[in-house]
Amino acid sequence: MFQNLTEKLSNAFKKFKNKGKLTESDVKEGMREVKLALLEADVNFKVVKNFIKSVTDRAVGSEVLESLLPAQQIVKIVNEELIKLMGSESAKIEINPKPPTVIMMTGLQGAGKTTHTGKIANMYKHKGKNPLLVACDIYRPAAIDQLKIVGESINVPVFSLGNKKSPVDIAKAGVEYARKNGHDMVFIDTAGRLHIDEELMEELVKIKENVNPTEVLLVVDAMTGQDAVNVAETFNNMLDITGVVLTKMDGDTRGGAALSVKYITGKPIKFVGTGEKMDAIELFYPDRMASRILGMGDILSLIEKAEAAYDEKNAKELEKKIREQSFTLEDFLLQLNQLKKMGNLNQLIGMLPGVNAGALKDAEIDENYMKRVEAIILSMTKKERLNPEVINGSRRKRIAQGSGTTVEDINKLLKQFEQMKKTMKQFTNMGKRRLFGGIKLPF
Repeated sequence: MFQNLTEKLSNAFKKFKNKGKLTESDVKEGMREVKLALLEADVNFKVVKNFIKSVTDRAVGSEVLESLLPAQQIVKIVNEELIKLMGSESAKIEINPKPPTVIMMTGLQGAGKTTHTGKIANMYKHKGKNPLLVACDIYRPAAIDQLKIVGESINVPVFSLGNKKSPVDIAKAGVEYARKNGHDMVFIDTAGRLHIDEELMEELVKIKENVNPTEVLLVVDAMTGQDAVNVAETFNNMLDITGVVLTKMDGDTRGGAALSVKYITGKPIKFVGTGEKMDAIELFYPDRMASRILGMGDILSLIEKAEAAYDEKNAKELEKKIREQSFTLEDFLLQLNQLKKMGNLNQLIGMLPGVNAGALKDAEIDENYMKRVEAIILSMTKKERLNPEVINGSRRKRIAQGSGTTVEDINKLLKQFEQMKKTMKQFTNMGKRRLFGGIKLPF
């Protein structure tokens, strides 16, 4: 996400770095480039105008012009203003002290509303909640079936009365069902349209009036840029939404929606969708997003993903095996599976500070490699996984045939495994290694 914007901002900041002390004209010239970068990213013109004014006003003050490191000071100011623009603090879902918490999901067709209804329900299910999905889209063909498939995939029940009852009646009945059956969160999947119309809005207003939801979330497609902001403004004027869910943030999005929605609507972005899988959703943190936009990485999100994937018991066992030099191919397979849990590898690498997003743009990480390795290891006997040195020529042929790979692939994996064990030995000799002051190395 934000690859082009990050690259253009980086180029604009280079002009500051090539100079010692900055003059007011230097700052204004650099800000013109920042302005163009933001407009090309489809950020709302009004937002850009006010953002550039705020940064320039601060940058031409004594804190920058008299600074020994003016370029760093300007990047710091841009970072702070980006955070302010996107909402300063993370805005989570408000939980009703008297259950159930009712979340009304709204948006146009094609934005990913039904899928993200399931994603957010799944997120809260893993936090100990007992969610219920309510199917109120009675117009789109197979909309109810789609929600049921989503519900089955995350093991969350779906309340439906088919398409004979009105959406208002279904929503009311769904909330009542949740109250009687111990569901402490209700996600109402409402109907969308290809465009905003009066009939759609009237129906949504009636549902809101009848179920009095704790949250009204609007799901918008981040890839539509300025159109997403216009949709958010209209929905907010009619429904007084409480927050926004930006979808398809893993695509070739220019970032305009993320930088404009809060300013235009006054309502926070609460979640961002980052992929197709049901766990590919994140809470929106303005400070972390600003850091990603400026190419500074997102270490905190990376740590959280690592903590979610690596449990303490496995980490301790791995550390012991590395110290004792007893790391096997079975352990290697376990680590690969845990790494896969962390998500898309391209996105993970993009969270590392100092990694040039532009340089990664055309670089595809071969995630199929992990599937091949998994197939190879699973085609081995337990004895072979624990003692790779017994794998002779005939065993290699059998493993290759069983895994649908070649003997060359087997040789390559075994060689890489031996090299990795040598690297681990070096780490062990240098003392215990921990990642980010507490998260153990996952390899």
